[in-house]
Amino acid sequence: MKNACKSSGIGGQAVLEGIMMKNQEVYSIGVRRPDGEIEVNLSTHEGIGNKKLKKVPLIRGVINFVDSLVLGMKCLTFSASFYDEEEAKPSKADVALQKIFKDKAEKIVMGVTVAFSIVMAVAIFMILPYYLADIFRRYIVSDTVLAVVEGAIRLLLFILYVLLISLMRDIQRVFQYHGAEHKCINCIEHGLELKVENVRKSSKHHKRCGTSFMLIVMVISIIFFIFIRVESPILRVLYRVALVPVIAGVSYEFIRLAGNTDNLIIRILSLPGMWLQSLTTKEPDDDMIEVAIAAVEAVFDWRAYQGRSEEEEPEPEIPAVTEEEATEEEALQQENASELEPIEEAIQEKTALQDLQDIEDILEAKE
Repeated sequence: MKNACKSSGIGGQAVLEGIMMKNQEVYSIGVRRPDGEIEVNLSTHEGIGNKKLKKVPLIRGVINFVDSLVLGMKCLTFSASFYDEEEAKPSKADVALQKIFKDKAEKIVMGVTVAFSIVMAVAIFMILPYYLADIFRRYIVSDTVLAVVEGAIRLLLFILYVLLISLMRDIQRVFQYHGAEHKCINCIEHGLELKVENVRKSSKHHKRCGTSFMLIVMVISIIFFIFIRVESPILRVLYRVALVPVIAGVSYEFIRLAGNTDNLIIRILSLPGMWLQSLTTKEPDDDMIEVAIAAVEAVFDWRAYQGRSEEEEPEPEIPAVTEEEATEEEALQQENASELEPIEEAIQEKTALQDLQDIEDILEAKE
């Protein structure tokens, strides 16, 4: 087997009681159902933009970012459907949307939800830090220092957000599934057989994680806002909004590079993102690992990736004999021996008589 240390190219996301794993356009959602069984749903997602645009640096980062939001929302909805206590009655708005858009109603709702999520994220993590940092403008003259302060506030807001949502029990379990996702990918990429024992001892941190991506976005934004300066406060806000796609594109290229190289400098630059993953990944239990393995194997041939031949058949195990079973077997042998003893004596006696008769016959023949 060859050493499988290169990037596998697969990625995923934790969902409610499960994991989504994606390999190019094919993705699977593995969910632990309430009855304890694992259900794996296999589908495809081509996403927005054509294949040529998805290969253009910077632009592909923006496309992948939006695609991941759309697919992530779809997978979360699917996993949540297993845990709906009651079938919710459609609201008047749902009925109206169904009448207007018909089969496209679900896509429209999904698009609006994703757009709203992006707007809220930009408002909280881009615009709000600017106004909070602007409070210090009367005390700090340097625009460079202000840009660093703004970046620090942005990072603190993100950490506070993660800490707050981690108080929810469902989110804690999502973070455990997030750890299972990373462990599976690390297990594969380090050339280990994909089984529970190997996954359990693999790392729950990975350089291509979305958490690292968020940190890189914050760092890149500091660099951009240091060098791009305008006097008008309104233009400063507009620039921050307009540069979001560019910052996302640059951040994606770094994460992509980090996942495909083992360069020392890249490893050092990736460390802060790996540390931040301690907030969003937790150690999974074996049941969660089993779900992750099922999701991976549905979309990715890890044996071919590692250069393995067909899996060897395990040698049959010889069941161990307990002390009680050994005692019982010995007693049975003794019982059988006692039953056979009279028969053996009779055979020996008959043999002796036959030998005596043979001797008498020989003597008579000599006379």
